[in-house]
Amino acid sequence: MKKAFWRKVCCATAMLMSNSVFALTAPQLAEVEKSVQQAMDDFSIPGLAIGIVNDGKVVLTKGYGVRQFGKKGLVDQHTLFGIASNSKAFTATALAMLVEEGKLNWGDPVIKHLPEFKLYDQQLTEQITIRDLVSHRSGLALGAGDLMIWPNTDKSVEDILAGLKHIKPVAALRTEYHYNNLMFVVAGEIVAKVSNMSWQDFIEKRIFPQVGIDNSYAGFSRIGNTNNNFATGTIKYNGQLEEFVGDYLEDFRGAGAIASNVTDMAKWLQTQVNAGKTPLGKQLIDPNMHQYLWHPQIMRIPKESDREAFKQDFKGYALGWAVESYFGYKRVGHMGGILGMGSQVAMIPEKGLGVVILSNQHAYPAIKAITNEVFEQALGLEPQDWVAQSYQNYKQQREALYNNLGPEKVTNKHASLPLSHYTGTLRSPWYGDVIVEEIAGQLHIDFTHTKLLKGTLSHHNGNTFVIKWHEKLLEADSYIHFTMHEQQVNSADLEWVNPDITDFSFDFHNLGLVAVPQGQ
Repeated sequence: MKKAFWRKVCCATAMLMSNSVFALTAPQLAEVEKSVQQAMDDFSIPGLAIGIVNDGKVVLTKGYGVRQFGKKGLVDQHTLFGIASNSKAFTATALAMLVEEGKLNWGDPVIKHLPEFKLYDQQLTEQITIRDLVSHRSGLALGAGDLMIWPNTDKSVEDILAGLKHIKPVAALRTEYHYNNLMFVVAGEIVAKVSNMSWQDFIEKRIFPQVGIDNSYAGFSRIGNTNNNFATGTIKYNGQLEEFVGDYLEDFRGAGAIASNVTDMAKWLQTQVNAGKTPLGKQLIDPNMHQYLWHPQIMRIPKESDREAFKQDFKGYALGWAVESYFGYKRVGHMGGILGMGSQVAMIPEKGLGVVILSNQHAYPAIKAITNEVFEQALGLEPQDWVAQSYQNYKQQREALYNNLGPEKVTNKHASLPLSHYTGTLRSPWYGDVIVEEIAGQLHIDFTHTKLLKGTLSHHNGNTFVIKWHEKLLEADSYIHFTMHEQQVNSADLEWVNPDITDFSFDFHNLGLVAVPQGQ
């Protein structure tokens, strides 16, 4: 049996000694590794790496499986993965360092350091602060504007900043939590402006060396040509695994561009659970500042399922970190996601406990289940088969979602106009031009700034078509609704065909496309 009697005794003992560190033993680490293998088998994960810090000490850094699906190269403790949004904590730490140096304050208006920064209205532009940028309380919607950076675009930082003023907020400043990547891109630019070095250089020269991180990079393109020890993404499509190669979200910059491995990330965990003191004995930031990075700036209502599963009674977002309760403990961490990759950092600071998991398949329930297994073992929690439970729920939910794929059925279908009536250039005030053209009796669509967003249109009903992207692994099929005036396109709106599957960064619904008159 996976859960033996002696573990129940340990569990009871740990409850009586809640203020002490419950050290992970070799048998308990073996149980964690069994969970890793079980999760990889159940969730079809080609490669995964895990790092664990217990009582502030590294007790495990190990790789499993292969770096690339169908290839022989093995994952080890030095294999690079895209950590995606786990980069956000590095950006917040960079800002904290600059605050300590007296070069900025958390309450500074963004325009004090980036005068070119503009949001949808003047009042919001003047009031939003650096603190607001890195706590997801700007009022901009979930993923709003992400099409300027995802999938990879040709847009410069200047283009991105110029586009922000056209994105309508969905809430007043500081009133609601809405996860937004572009605000962290802006935060990275503040780091660059104030420090007189790029965000990438700041991360690599000011943070990595102090922590002892020596094989991580602030962008995929910065990995040396001779370094082949990096993972590529994998996506399960129609029941089969397929490789999805990307650049680890390099365009996300301060929001998600770092490539790292579990050896380096374990050092980052040590720094976190040791109040900002690095494994090299250097104080990266003052302990009080470090605590401030974990202070919630905006609260959220926990899901009922999390209340039941983890006794979660509070949930919030601090500065680059998510903070929540977990069986009576304070838990700090973050998830990171790329198409084809998933990562998680999670800590119980009062126990000096942390775990990092990097994976080349974005099966997030598997990563969460392994993390829960680590915490169960380390904290002496009531034994549960986290992986089995998670996989059962995942399987049922996935089957339900994928059994109902595709456009809605139309009973009274209306014909379209001749295809030539829908051709032309559509323009989003923040994204730019989207071209619809007819080629050999087929409508094609081209998001001109994004190589991966090219596809075909098939008629759905009336003036609505369905976009099928040439890259099927995006899983981002969308409706495009043309608004006509005198049988010519006046504007167009997009929405996801499968909203429970498509990644939120495909924010087609925010585009605000308007037809461009010929010759303009």
